[in-house]
Amino acid sequence: MPRTLVNALYQQLSLPVISAPMFIVSCPELVIAQCASGIVGSMPALNARPQSLLTEWLTQIEQALADLKQREPDRVIAPYAINHIIHQSNDRLQEDLAVCADHKVPLIITSLRAPNHVVDTVHGWGGKVFHDVTTLRHAQKALEAGVDGLILVCSGAGGHAGTLSPFALLAEVRKIFDGPIALSGAISRGHDVLAARAMGADFAYIGTRFIASDEAQAQDAYKQMLVDAQANDVLYTPFFTGIPGNYLKPSITAAGLDPDNLPKADPDAANFGTTRSKPWRDIWGAGQGVGSIDSVLPVAQIVDRLKQEYQRACHGLNDGFKEACA
Repeated sequence: MPRTLVNALYQQLSLPVISAPMFIVSCPELVIAQCASGIVGSMPALNARPQSLLTEWLTQIEQALADLKQREPDRVIAPYAINHIIHQSNDRLQEDLAVCADHKVPLIITSLRAPNHVVDTVHGWGGKVFHDVTTLRHAQKALEAGVDGLILVCSGAGGHAGTLSPFALLAEVRKIFDGPIALSGAISRGHDVLAARAMGADFAYIGTRFIASDEAQAQDAYKQMLVDAQANDVLYTPFFTGIPGNYLKPSITAAGLDPDNLPKADPDAANFGTTRSKPWRDIWGAGQGVGSIDSVLPVAQIVDRLKQEYQRACHGLNDGFKEACA
């Protein structure tokens, strides 16, 4: 049964990729462009502010994709996903879920805590739930809650990333779960997508590469910083939110802080995170795959490049294997 869902999703995609929902950055235009290119587009519900805007945004996404399908009936158009933070600090959760229920959102991505009470709600309208995890223990709790798929947020991923190697976490999770798994962690090229699948994941989970796109709701300076950055320009720290995450050092410097000498994070301290700059708005997140980003492009061109790289990697791997075995 779990593999049935994987196969059903494959039939709706032109490349086995799910775009990560990115706070502030993801918007309807980005989601539409991603789905229109044949990969799952996603955004956080919390990006819609005020909350009443979420209904308008979902209607915009659905109408745009329906119109495209009508114009091009043979085009592969992927489903979209909405991300919800399962945490007591998210006082919008129930309202946002109600909107998603009205729109029968096909895929819900949950983060931070096991979505125990959310899964039945989503299944009630026929949707599926994928949950972010960073450890085997988190994966076990999510599976106990009845999620349909797991997203392994590994070392090198942008934003609130884990510390485990994708090789290690994926191998451990595959021992207990045969269902859909998306893998994240410095994935920026088609070669990386193939590597994720070769390791045993069903989908690559890509975020940072799509920040450097025309459709992303990010400042031009942010996009250019991604183009200019290397992996060494990414700092992993809990200082800004209390949860460890990956951020661009140049954005920290621009905020008047020394990325190599940040104070020790103490969420209980009165001055914790005290700065005029705010994480995500001014302190910019990024994964370690930034070194593979060389330009800001429309989403369609980014996905086309990923497809070409994926195919070249497939053929190159096959040729190399034949030579090695000759």
